[in-house]
Amino acid sequence: MQTNSEKHQATRRVTLLSVAVNCILGVAKIIVGWLVGSAALVADGVHSFSDLVTDGFVLAASHYGHQGPDHDHHYGHGRIETLATLFLGSVLIFVAGAIVWSSTERLISAAEIPPPGYWAILLTVLALLAKEWLFHLTRRVAQRIGSKMLEANAWHHRSDVFSTGVVLIALLGSQFGATWIDTLAAVIVGLLVGKVGWDLLWESGRELVDTALPVAQQEAMRDVALGVPGVEGIHDLRTRQSAGRTMLDLHVVVSPRISVSEGHEIGNEVSRRLRQSFPALTDLTFHVDPEDDAGEGDPSQLPGLPLRPEVEAALAERWAGLPEWHWLLDLELHYLEGAVTVVACIDEDSPLESQSTARRLAEAAADLDWFSHVEIRRLAPVPQ
Repeated sequence: MQTNSEKHQATRRVTLLSVAVNCILGVAKIIVGWLVGSAALVADGVHSFSDLVTDGFVLAASHYGHQGPDHDHHYGHGRIETLATLFLGSVLIFVAGAIVWSSTERLISAAEIPPPGYWAILLTVLALLAKEWLFHLTRRVAQRIGSKMLEANAWHHRSDVFSTGVVLIALLGSQFGATWIDTLAAVIVGLLVGKVGWDLLWESGRELVDTALPVAQQEAMRDVALGVPGVEGIHDLRTRQSAGRTMLDLHVVVSPRISVSEGHEIGNEVSRRLRQSFPALTDLTFHVDPEDDAGEGDPSQLPGLPLRPEVEAALAERWAGLPEWHWLLDLELHYLEGAVTVVACIDEDSPLESQSTARRLAEAAADLDWFSHVEIRRLAPVPQ
C-alpha cells in the first residue's frame, strides 16, 4: 500500500498537469472566441479558468489531508479530503444547473449566434479531447491511490468535456443555422453531470457520519480474525471510512486462563492478518476479552468487581488466622462470569492437602458477594 507521501506526490503531479492544461485552454478559448465573436466559446474559456480554483483546492486538500497524526488530530487529516470531495460534488451540481439554465435561457430568448468559423470549432474539438484525456489520466491515478477527492476532480474534468461538447454542438449548429440543437443536449448533459455530483455528495456524506463498510466485507474481516489460533470468538466489530482509508475496532475472545502477554500476542496476530488481507485498513484497535461479553452494554455502566488491593485485604482479614496462611506464596485472580475466582499459590513443600485446603479457604470467604471459589496451585518458593 502506498504511503501518504506517495499519494500526495501522485495527486500533486496530476493536478499540476491539470492546472497547465486549463491555463492553455482558457487563454486559447477566450482569444479565439473574442476574435470570432463567439460568446459561448469565451464563456467556456472563463469556465476553464474557473477550474483552476478547484485544482487549487485539490492541491491544498491533498497537502493537508495526507499529513499524519499530530497532537490535535490523532487520526490524521483524512477528513479534509472528504470535505474537499463534498465541495467538488457541490461544484459539479452547480455546473450542471448552470448548463441547463443558460441553455434554456438561450432557447427562450431566441438569441442569434453568429457563425463562428471552423477554427473555433477545431479548437473546441481539441479542448474536448484534452479534457477527456485528463479525465482518464486523473481517474486512473485516483483509483490507483484510492483517493475519492481526486476521482471527484476527474469527474469535474468529465463535466468540462460535457460542457465543451455542448459548446461544440452550439458552434456547429450556429455554423449551419440550427441554433436550437444545443439546448436539448445541454439539458441531458446537465442531468448527467448533476448525477455524478450527487453520487459524490452521497458517498462523502456517508463517510462524515461514519458509515460502516458493506456487511460482506465486515464478515470477511471477521472470518480472517477467527482463523487466528487461540481466537475463540469475535464481537463488537465496528468499521468506518475516511478518504479511502478504513478504521476497525473489534473485541477478540481468548481462553480465560492464558497469560496477559499471550492474549495480547494473539490480538497482535489478528491485527497483522487483517492488515495484510485488507490494505486499506490503516487504523485497528483490538480489545482482548477472557469471555464473550457481547450484548452486556457499556462496562463502565455496570457494577464493578473489586480490584487486587481490595481483594487481598478482604481475604487477609478472613484467612490470616488459618494454618494455610503461612504457606501462601501468591494469589492469582480471574474475573469470570461476574465473580472472582482465586487461585491460591502455596509452597510445594507444605503438608497441606489441596482439596481440603481449598474447601477451608472457600468457607472462610463465603460471605464475600463477589467471591466464586478457590483453586490451589503448588509453587516452588522464589529464592530471596
